[in-house]
Amino acid sequence: MSTLRVTAETLTIHDHPNADALELAQVGLYRAVVAKGAYRSGEAALYIPEQSVLPAALIEELGLTGRLAGRAADRVKAVRLRGEVSQGIVCRPAALSGTDLAAAAADGTDFADLLGITKWVPPIPPTMNGEVESAPELLPWVDIENLHRYPQIFEPGEPVVLTEKLHGTACLVTYLRDPELPDGERVFVSSKGFGAKNLALKEDPRNLYWRAVTGHGVPAVAARVATALGARRVGVFGEVYGAGVQDLAYGADGRSERLGFAAFDVSVEVAGRVRWLDAAEFAELLEGELPVVPRLYEGPYDVSKVLELASGRETVSGRELHLREGVVIRPAVERHSHVTGGRAVAKAVSPAYLTRKGGTEFE
Repeated sequence: MSTLRVTAETLTIHDHPNADALELAQVGLYRAVVAKGAYRSGEAALYIPEQSVLPAALIEELGLTGRLAGRAADRVKAVRLRGEVSQGIVCRPAALSGTDLAAAAADGTDFADLLGITKWVPPIPPTMNGEVESAPELLPWVDIENLHRYPQIFEPGEPVVLTEKLHGTACLVTYLRDPELPDGERVFVSSKGFGAKNLALKEDPRNLYWRAVTGHGVPAVAARVATALGARRVGVFGEVYGAGVQDLAYGADGRSERLGFAAFDVSVEVAGRVRWLDAAEFAELLEGELPVVPRLYEGPYDVSKVLELASGRETVSGRELHLREGVVIRPAVERHSHVTGGRAVAKAVSPAYLTRKGGTEFE
């Protein structure tokens, strides 16, 4: 899940093709449906992204009582309005009256705290929960920002790799090799939520993550990577999926031995330095050893190509059982992004996935 920032943005206004009284306000690659004439291109307004949880007073002020997602009808979610996908909310709250929104847009001011807007945290089902312990040696995962919000992360023509984004639950595995340990090695398993707190799940054969890790032999593969690269720690990051995990199952079953797992990233600590494997190194070390996420494209970066591949049918099952969640974009050679201040990696999510009915979003 990406980080939450509620910022002022400079808008580009487009006609709504199916409604005379509505327009589309563009922020990055996002478009939000707004009332016709409320904003003009070049003006600044507040943009509240998806997965934001709004306080009741702001919901009432914006006229959105009973119209947002979640049990409390307080969460911003993508919707279709007269046939067009609307992602996020464009507004000018009374609390910001007198604020120079153009200057705030230039400065990147975050208004989330001021407005009482928080980030939605998905629920944790019992099978994904468990007893935890402190794990300071756990190699951390990083949030992936949405390309629609930060389209400048990649340069046109830059060599990139696109992999299919799977709808499951992220699993963090750290293999630690240390001669001072009783057996000379140890394995930590965690979820994205627990991992962010440096917590690992104690081994339990009933736990979803441990079942996936042991069932697919992840520790043995991590140990071989450690040997090949002379690494003290190896982090294998994968998606656990199947029926009972989320609403998209890819033909796997999270309640049986047919529990799905697909690795999507590896980080290693060598000589005290942690780095992420480049796409070619990842493929060389893992393909044929572990299930990995499908690679959909390798070539020059083209945003239209990315958005095209973000939609369609999934390729994991080999049977195109349901829609695709989206894609993850990485440079062919790992690098830092001055746009996000972190790793250059982004996701693009399918509009059909965002607006599907009966979807689940467990952590």
